Amino acid sequence: MDAAIKVENLKKSYGNITVLNDVNISVKRGEVFGLLGANGAGKSTAIECILGTRKPDKGRVRILGMDPAEDRKKLFENVGVQFQESSCQDNILVSELCEETQCLYKDTADYKALLGQFGLSEKIKSPVSALSGGQKQRLFIVLSLIPNPKVVFLDELTTGLDTKARRDVWKCLSQLKEKGLTIFLTSHFMDEVEALCDKIMILKKGNAVFSGTIKEAVENSPYKNFEDVYLWYAEEETADENI
Repeated sequence: MDAAIKVENLKKSYGNITVLNDVNISVKRGEVFGLLGANGAGKSTAIECILGTRKPDKGRVRILGMDPAEDRKKLFENVGVQFQESSCQDNILVSELCEETQCLYKDTADYKALLGQFGLSEKIKSPVSALSGGQKQRLFIVLSLIPNPKVVFLDELTTGLDTKARRDVWKCLSQLKEKGLTIFLTSHFMDEVEALCDKIMILKKGNAVFSGTIKEAVENSPYKNFEDVYLWYAEEETADENI
């Protein structure tokens, strides 16, 4: 099976500080991949370099076989992105924001169906500013899926959601995966990672300290509980500021 995302020897430094050190990632088509690590581990920089919004010092990136910098227009017809912190115009309606997003792409999904899938049908005529934090988070996931992407990047996808809403999102994403969608996500919720991810990578100070399945992560650690396993690899309690 061809890799949907291929990252080779990715390196990025800011001055004398190495943020990513020869990171290698391979995500198969239809796979859910989780990039994990403490704040400051290099996750945000890695995603920016993969998406082509930040230039790495070294390395090669391909998404669906394309260079995210050189083939940007063609590639992003097939890629959806949801960031943890997103903004939009004041007083814009949910329907208007969805329609504006839809206009940017050729082959799009039915945004009304997506709103229904993520429990937002009743908010279609509401201003985005009137939504709760959890509702906004679900809306930004919907926006990332409007391009009908083959690959989607989700950054802290269920932050601000209650337990039921989180599980509803997991169910929706699992259904999309079954249809062949490749999902690249970051999360600080280990139950979420266990529920969704086929493979993970754990970063620590820019270095990949683990790459593989959750089962392999557990087997190669002194712990049985995955949250303890993650903390053992990432040493999250000693994290620096977010990078």
